[in-house]
Amino acid sequence: MNVDIRQAVIGNLKGTSHDDLDKTIVDAVDGKDEKTLPGLGVLFELVWNSANQSEKSKLIDSITSQL
Repeated sequence: MNVDIRQAVIGNLKGTSHDDLDKTIVDAVDGKDEKTLPGLGVLFELVWNSANQSEKSKLIDSITSQL
């Protein structure tokens, strides 16, 4: 079986309201369930791909400071 995780995550969240998406992310992070990591990775990829170089640098700085 070939599952496209990116398309599945995007399809499941497309049209989701701001508040519902916030709740989804908070639940995924607070739940610490490793099954949600691929979905969070897809969301990060969307942010990364739409970010300019300055925004990417800020993301890297933020991640680096947490490691």
